[in-house]
Amino acid sequence: MGLPTSSMGEKAAPSLRRRRVKRSCPSCGPEPRGEEKKGRGNPISVQLFPPELVEHIISFLPVRDVVALGQTCHYFHKVCDAEGVWRRICHRLSPRLREQGSGVRPWKRAAILNYTKGLYFQAFGGRRRCLSKSVAPLLAHGYRRFLPTKDHVFILDYAGTLFFLKNALVSSTLGQIQWKRACRYVVLCRGAKDFASDPRCDTVYRKYLYVLATREQPGVTGTTGSRACDCVEVYLQSSGQRVFKMTFHHSMNFKQIVLVGQETQRALLLLTEEGKIYSLVVNETQLDQPRSYTVQLALRKVSRCLPHLRVACMASNQSSTLYITDQGGVYFEVHTPGVYRDLFGTLQAFDPLDQQMPLALSLPAKILFCALGYNHLGLVDEFGRIFMQGNNRYGQLGTGDKMDRGEPTQVHYLQRPIALWCGLNHSLVLSQGSDFSKELLGCGCGAGGRLPGWPKGSASFVKLHVKVPLCACSLCSTRECLYMLSSHDIEHHPAYRDLPASRVVGTPEPSLGAGVPEDPGGAARACEEYLSQIHSCPTLQDRMEKMKEIVGWMPLMAAQKDFFWEALDMLQRAAGGVGQGPPTPES
Repeated sequence: MGLPTSSMGEKAAPSLRRRRVKRSCPSCGPEPRGEEKKGRGNPISVQLFPPELVEHIISFLPVRDVVALGQTCHYFHKVCDAEGVWRRICHRLSPRLREQGSGVRPWKRAAILNYTKGLYFQAFGGRRRCLSKSVAPLLAHGYRRFLPTKDHVFILDYAGTLFFLKNALVSSTLGQIQWKRACRYVVLCRGAKDFASDPRCDTVYRKYLYVLATREQPGVTGTTGSRACDCVEVYLQSSGQRVFKMTFHHSMNFKQIVLVGQETQRALLLLTEEGKIYSLVVNETQLDQPRSYTVQLALRKVSRCLPHLRVACMASNQSSTLYITDQGGVYFEVHTPGVYRDLFGTLQAFDPLDQQMPLALSLPAKILFCALGYNHLGLVDEFGRIFMQGNNRYGQLGTGDKMDRGEPTQVHYLQRPIALWCGLNHSLVLSQGSDFSKELLGCGCGAGGRLPGWPKGSASFVKLHVKVPLCACSLCSTRECLYMLSSHDIEHHPAYRDLPASRVVGTPEPSLGAGVPEDPGGAARACEEYLSQIHSCPTLQDRMEKMKEIVGWMPLMAAQKDFFWEALDMLQRAAGGVGQGPPTPES
C-alpha cells in the first residue's frame, strides 16, 4: 500500500529507509526472523498508525481496490468497512452530495450507488452496434429508474431529482457533426416520487411526462407555515416545459403512478402508501391549452370491491392493468376484448360493461415482480421461477413453440432473473450466472435488430450479442434502441427462496425408504426432448442452429455457454454447404 511521501531533509531519509511497515495481519502470526531479515530493520505494524490516518489513505483508492483490500484480512476488512472511509469516498465521487441518505450503512450505500450508476444503450440500426454510455449527471445520487420517450431519456435518482437527458448534435473527435443520444442533461424537477408516460412500447406516442411529486403548499388563511402535498405535474417531453399541474389533499400520500387508456380518455392510476388505488381521467389533447378545470379523484374498483387487499405495485399498458398485492397475489384489469382473448384464450368471462372488474390469476407461489407487454405478460415468483402468459405468435413467451397460453406457464430453463421486460412481440430477461457475470436473453420477433445476433427471432430465450454492464439492474427496449440501467444498492438483497424438494419438477414424492431422486429437476427428460428436437431438423445447418438454442436453454455458466456457441460456429463454418439435403440414415 503506497503511503504519501513528504519532502524531508536528507538526514531523515536514511532513518526512513531503515524502517519497514508490516502489512500482514497480526492474526497471521509473527514474521520469521532469519538470515534474510538481516539489514532490514525492525518491522512496524500498520496497526500502530492512527486509525484516522489509515482511513484517510485508504479513501484515495478506487472503490474496486477498497473492496479487494477489505477481503485480505480481518483488520483491513474492519478498516475498509468503516463509515469514515466511505464518507470520504462518497464526497470524492459526488462532491455536491450533502446528505448521506438512509439505511443501516448510509455512506457506504451512497458511495456504491454513485460509483455504479450508469445508463447504457445500444442502437439497433446503423453501422455502430456497440454499447454506449450516456452522460452522467454530477448532481445525481445514484439511478433509481429511467424512461425513454420520443426524443429524450428521463432518469430519477434516489434523492428525488428527475433529470432530463437530451439528444443533441455534437462535434466528434474528427470534427464531424453527429447526432448523439443522451449527451446533455438538465434538472427537470426535484421532490419527485415517480413518473410515467404513454404505456405503449412505441416511444413516438410518449408526448407528455407525468411526474408524481411532493410540493410545499401555503397554509390556509389564518394559519402560519406550509404543508407538504402530493401533486401530479405534466411536462412536454420535447422541451421539458410544464403544461399542467393538479394538487391533492395533504392527507393523501401516493407512491406510484401509471397510465392506461387512449389520449382522449387517459386514466391516471395512483397507488397510496396504504395500498389503495385511486384514478382520475384527463384529456391529453387539451393539456397544452391555457385553462384550468377540476378533475375527480375516485377510488378504483379493485380497492372498492376488495378492500382487504393491499396493493404493493402496479404495471399497465394501453388496455390492461396488473396489480401485485403485498401477499404476492396478482389481479388483472383488461379493457378490450382483443387483448382479453390473447391473454386468456377466450371471451367467456369478459364483460364489456364492467371492464374494471379485477380478475385473479391462479399461481402456485407468491409473485415478486412482473412485466406487461401489449398482449402477453411475464411473472417472477419468490422461488425465481418465470411464468409467461398470452399471445405467442412470434414465440415471445419463450416456451419453445408458438402456441398461445391462456394461463401462466413456467419457462423451466430460466430461473432467478434480475429483470424481466415484455414488449410488443418480444421479451427480454436479464440474468446472472454463478460466476456473477450477467447476460441478456431474448425471444420472440427479431425484426429490426431487436434481438441482436438473432435476426430471425427465436421461440426460446437465447443469449443476445450484447455486452451487459456488471451492475445492470433493469432494462427497456424501444423501436430504435436497447437501454440498460446500471446501479447497485447494497440494501437490496435477493429475495428469492430455495424451492422445496417436493415441489421441484421431476422430483418424485418422498416415500418410505426412498433414496436420492434419480432425476432431480427432470434433466434427463429435458435432454431427451432436446435430442428429439435436433433429430427433427431436416438439415445439418438447422441442427446446428437448434443446438445453439438448446445451449442457451441449459443451466450452464456464461463461460461454458460462450465456449459451446463458439465451437458450434466453428463447426458450422467448417461444414460450409454440407448437409443441405435431407439427413441420411448414417447421420
